[in-house]
Amino acid sequence: MGSVVRRDAAVIILVALACGLVTALPPFNLIHGWSIDALTALRWQAFGARHDPAAAPVAVIAVDEETYATPPFKGSPTLTWTTEIGRVLSAVIDGGASVVGFDIVLPTSIELSEIPFGGDSVGARMRGFDRDFLRSLAKGAAAGKVVLGETLRGDRPSPGQRIAVGQTKNIRPLNIFTDPDEVVRRIPLTFAGDGKPVPSMALELVSRALNAAPVLTEDGSVTLAGYRIPSTVPNTLTLNFEGGADDIQTFSFADLRACVERNDVDFFHRQFAGKIVIFGTLLDSEDRKFTSKRFATELDGSRAPRCALPPAPPAAGQFKRTSIAGVYIHATAVHNLMARDAVVEPGRVPATMIAIAFAALAALAARMLAPGTAAAVYLGMVALWTAFATLAFTRSLALPLSEPFVAGLAAMAAIGAYRFVVTDKGERLLRSSFALYLAPQVIDKMLASNRLPVLGGETRDVTVFFSDLAGFSSIAEKMTPAELVAFMNEYLSAMTDIIESKGGYIDKYIGDSIVAVFGAPADDSDHASNAAYAALGCRARLDELNENSAAFQGYKVAHRMGLNSGEALVGNIGSRRRFNYSVMSDAVNVASRLEGANKYYGTSIAASEMTVALTGSRFAWRELDAIRVQGRSAPVKIYELLAEAGQATSQQLTAAAAYAEGLAHWRAREFDAAATCFARVAGFDKPSALFLARARAFESHPPDTDWEPVSTLEAK
Repeated sequence: MGSVVRRDAAVIILVALACGLVTALPPFNLIHGWSIDALTALRWQAFGARHDPAAAPVAVIAVDEETYATPPFKGSPTLTWTTEIGRVLSAVIDGGASVVGFDIVLPTSIELSEIPFGGDSVGARMRGFDRDFLRSLAKGAAAGKVVLGETLRGDRPSPGQRIAVGQTKNIRPLNIFTDPDEVVRRIPLTFAGDGKPVPSMALELVSRALNAAPVLTEDGSVTLAGYRIPSTVPNTLTLNFEGGADDIQTFSFADLRACVERNDVDFFHRQFAGKIVIFGTLLDSEDRKFTSKRFATELDGSRAPRCALPPAPPAAGQFKRTSIAGVYIHATAVHNLMARDAVVEPGRVPATMIAIAFAALAALAARMLAPGTAAAVYLGMVALWTAFATLAFTRSLALPLSEPFVAGLAAMAAIGAYRFVVTDKGERLLRSSFALYLAPQVIDKMLASNRLPVLGGETRDVTVFFSDLAGFSSIAEKMTPAELVAFMNEYLSAMTDIIESKGGYIDKYIGDSIVAVFGAPADDSDHASNAAYAALGCRARLDELNENSAAFQGYKVAHRMGLNSGEALVGNIGSRRRFNYSVMSDAVNVASRLEGANKYYGTSIAASEMTVALTGSRFAWRELDAIRVQGRSAPVKIYELLAEAGQATSQQLTAAAAYAEGLAHWRAREFDAAATCFARVAGFDKPSALFLARARAFESHPPDTDWEPVSTLEAK
């Protein structure tokens, strides 16, 4: 046994290690980010928004669908908006914004257009068109409050804008980082420049707002104002998105332009003082990104307080989508840096260790429990770990979900295969080999103890069941051997199925007789009632066999059953070389005698008063007699089992009532009155006919004065 345990333990450890380590291989990188996606959604659903958007250190000014539909922008190309962009920019800076970044790149200018117009070019005719915009850029850049965006190996601001902001001094990359599944979960912190790292847009904006330069180390980590930015992928920040659509306060550019027209300086001061502001687009189809927020989105829109325009009505056909506007990626990074709550990932090694531990628990459950129970335990582990990880994520710690769940599932499958091929092979062999010889309960007990059966027993309260076919010897003489085998197999199979369905254990077959016990080897506090149910079921089934079975055609048989309850020795009884699980005691002897008593009284099911007392009011009984069986000095009252309570026929009830009255007169030595009672039903009731003959005999020859109303059965 010890070697088996050591073998299983070694297999569990090896399987857990293999399944956990496999999740660390590159092909599984695809599932790594799903944990963050799931935790973002679960945290939002469980706890809601953690921050008030109005109090957040960052705000977005969105060129949205409303802007494109509002004069003077409606119908005009974006290149012509520069003057209005400059006016809003100046108002935001004058309102006290700490720094303004542009997620919008205007790579050209209408002043550069070479399209002919009136003998000249459009650009020549529009010379100076961008002057106000460029002045706003220059003023803001001189104060260190404007940062234009560009995409490396992509769009750059127009030459005039670059000059206005002082070239690269105030231009930062907008490039983002995507995982292998094309989902944005991280954003780069720096990019390679001309001999030195260039901060990303988000890092630059926060650096200026805090007036602290980022510190870069050789291992790729970045520290800003004492905050070491956590990162499992060097030189990146793992984004910590809130859920919903209003986590970053968003203003419509159209409304702010109208606010400038009204010269509402106080509005800009109230909304933007001390904040980092980012200009970007919020459109239905442009610059949309899938992020780790993809399962926690809502209808997006510009829902910040309004200044001049009424709130825009919901657009027709607007629907919830899993993508978000790209500007929110940079805004979220800014918020994470300012709040110092970027996502902390445990790293590949800790994640692998967690996966190994999870796989080990799942493998242990799969080895120790039944498949269904093991699956339930695995699901419980998944639920508990998910709840714990969700709580941890409220502290920005992203514990892995995908790796341990995949490792655990793989470990359960591997151990299931191992059990089928190795450990359960012996059990299956034992069950298939002994199922026809031993009761299922005995096999289960032997397997549960993990040891071979040995001699020994215990005293238990049981009910013993005996049955025998009436007059079968004479019937068997008329059958050929093949007919006899078919008959016995049909009969014994049918009776055995009923007995075992009620929890009985077949002790042995003795020819056409069946010896069964209820209450062992499986515990059964209701063993007496179950034995009575089995007896009624066997009687009804024999009636069906007599009517319908081909093996019974021409041979209508009846059987007799005896039931007795009491203490008995049950266990493995026999020799040291061969033994059976059996039952021994006086209770067995009484049950056997009761089965034979049916022949004397003309009944089919007889039970002792001990069995009747344990069944309560579930059955209709009638007392037959008090008898003294061979091998037992004390008399015992016996009863006939008529039917389940409430199901006795009117004839049975009539006979039982007359019999009970006659039996009372009989025991009072009132033999004339007893005979009268028995005579009323003796024509169809065999016990009454038996006692009628007794009573009439005593009428003419009364018994001695020491007579006891007890019958002695000398033989079975």
